[in-house]
Amino acid sequence: MQRNRKNRSRKRKPAVRTGRRTAPPVLKSAAILVVAIIFILIIIPFTITMVFTSDSQEGTKKENRDPGAQPEETITDTAAVPKTIRVQREDSGKREKIEFEEYVKGVVASEMPSDFEEEALKAQAVAARTYSLAKVQNAKKNGNSSTHPKAPVCDTVHCQVYQDKAQLKKGKGADWMRSDWEKISAAVEDTKGQLLYYDGQLVQQALFHSSSGGKTENCEDVFASAVPYLVSVESPYEEDATHKKETLTLSLSEFSAKIKASYPDISFGTIPSGGIKILSRSSGGRVDQMRIGNGTVTGKQVREALGLYSANFTISTGKDTITFTTTGSGHGVGMSQYGANGMAKEGYSYKEILQHYYSGTTIAGGS
Repeated sequence: MQRNRKNRSRKRKPAVRTGRRTAPPVLKSAAILVVAIIFILIIIPFTITMVFTSDSQEGTKKENRDPGAQPEETITDTAAVPKTIRVQREDSGKREKIEFEEYVKGVVASEMPSDFEEEALKAQAVAARTYSLAKVQNAKKNGNSSTHPKAPVCDTVHCQVYQDKAQLKKGKGADWMRSDWEKISAAVEDTKGQLLYYDGQLVQQALFHSSSGGKTENCEDVFASAVPYLVSVESPYEEDATHKKETLTLSLSEFSAKIKASYPDISFGTIPSGGIKILSRSSGGRVDQMRIGNGTVTGKQVREALGLYSANFTISTGKDTITFTTTGSGHGVGMSQYGANGMAKEGYSYKEILQHYYSGTTIAGGS
């Protein structure tokens, strides 16, 4: 009974007066309006900005890193990579049957420096695999090349340089095999079966070269015809490239003799120092046309006749001499290997590297 009275007593306890007065309705409405305006003008935009900033920054970063990146293309019918490939060996002249992925390892080890970044090695592996398979497919349709009639590919620069493990060990040593060979093997295995495609078809010419000198070439400016994925692109990360500003100085008589011997069907006539002039350059900056005496030749022809590293050259003449200064190494079409390594150092993936140098392509396949 006492407990009940105590409870009732609590219920009858009067409320404590605070001394506050209730705000008039007009002030309440005004306060609500101010809060609503602040919410609409400040809080909502701030929230939206915070939500989308990270995505926007990531998109901008991606766009800046890879302005030439292409949208992913769905490949419904990927080419089957065979288990083996037949290679005509230069030393023996014989045809050798090699496990396909082991062949790719031997190509990467022979074509790209092993101290390059892993993503660059992976890009080289995909390019080498694609190039080789395209050769195999073409041989099935049209037969082997007359240069290597016994097999779809050879082991020289005519196709891709290939060395087996015994050759690599002999040339590079056991320590290299324990470290660098394992690094290359991992790059090939990580991309096993992956190939380059353009417009749903296997890329037929996954060409590459050592260094471009800052910009690659359109295929048609170097070889016979245009190829849609082999177009001139910037190659800005070649600081570590080995062939820069290299010079070759010849006497005018030496130069004249080499040029005339290389192209006997062209009537050059007498070649004075004043009769040598670069007439035009390609999109990639290499010499397109050059006048020599009474004749006109391409930069590629001059490069081949003189053994220059690149057709990206300048000339300076003296009274009895001519000096060529070259930048870059190789034909300049497709992937620049030093450019690929530079991109890898900047954080690009092997797929981004490949899609930069082979415009509009997609990488697909793999086990």
